Amino acid sequence: MQIGIIGLGRMGANIARRLARGGHDCVVFDRSPDAVALLSGEGMTGVDALESMAGALAAPRIFWVMLPAGDPTEATIQRLVQIAAPGDVVIDGGNTFYKDDIRRAKLLADKGLHYVDVGTSGGVWGLERGYCMMIGGEDETVRRLDPIFDCLAPGRGDVQPTRGRDVADDRAERGYIHTGPAGSGHFVKMVHNGIEYGLMQAYAEGFDVLKTKNSDALPQDERFDLDLRDIAEVWRRGSVVSSWLLDLTAEALVSDPSLEQFSGRVADSGEGRWTIHAAMEQAVPVNVLSAALYARYRSREEHSYADRLLSAMRFGFGGHVEIPQ
Repeated sequence: MQIGIIGLGRMGANIARRLARGGHDCVVFDRSPDAVALLSGEGMTGVDALESMAGALAAPRIFWVMLPAGDPTEATIQRLVQIAAPGDVVIDGGNTFYKDDIRRAKLLADKGLHYVDVGTSGGVWGLERGYCMMIGGEDETVRRLDPIFDCLAPGRGDVQPTRGRDVADDRAERGYIHTGPAGSGHFVKMVHNGIEYGLMQAYAEGFDVLKTKNSDALPQDERFDLDLRDIAEVWRRGSVVSSWLLDLTAEALVSDPSLEQFSGRVADSGEGRWTIHAAMEQAVPVNVLSAALYARYRSREEHSYADRLLSAMRFGFGGHVEIPQ
């Protein structure tokens, strides 16, 4: 299929690369001419404006927006509404607030356009591993885009389906699902990221307890000088707490056991807050998720080993760079 990719940052560029490797025809645009030139050199069609992209795509056109949530995405989609023709599809693959998706879908529908929101997880590893996707939008439109999603997804790999699972729709087993109407994809991704905050915080706090077991404040015979690298490695193998986040933790500890290259000042990109807001609207208690979010706020005032480990994990899966202060 032919598709336009708007935004060639860490994930946008690799989404374009994975699609191109899968045989899809990618037309790419970014505000940075260098980013466009780089992918043009890899065989894709680079353009210098959204209008040029519209002219390079055959109708009905597909525009995939991969930009930071908020004003950059909003302004781009508003411009696409003016450029696109009835039948065209606008996909937002960033981390947009799901209520904005609902509003945009109605706006685009009034213009005869289709809107699809894709919660995309995979970070900087997605090019090789594939992207887990949670997709909201009209069923017919999502089905039409299936070759794109199937190409981007990890595929079944060596992960066996859950025992007892017997469904006709096997997209979840291939790494992507149609979650429902517009907004539902980003809602599921929002909660995914809220859970991610909690998991990361649990690992970070646990390893901090392990690290400080040799504290001078403890009796001599209760002090243990534990090798966190070995602990992370053994937990990766058969432990009930094994996970990709633990894999990233183990890699970070091997390369820098003290984690001095990380600031410990841990950012939140919005989804954690939105998850807490949704929980409040739905009267759902989320003690762990809210505590994990508040821990990130606290990290901006004082930095512990746990904070530096959180920074290390964020860099591991998303390439987020938090410079020591």
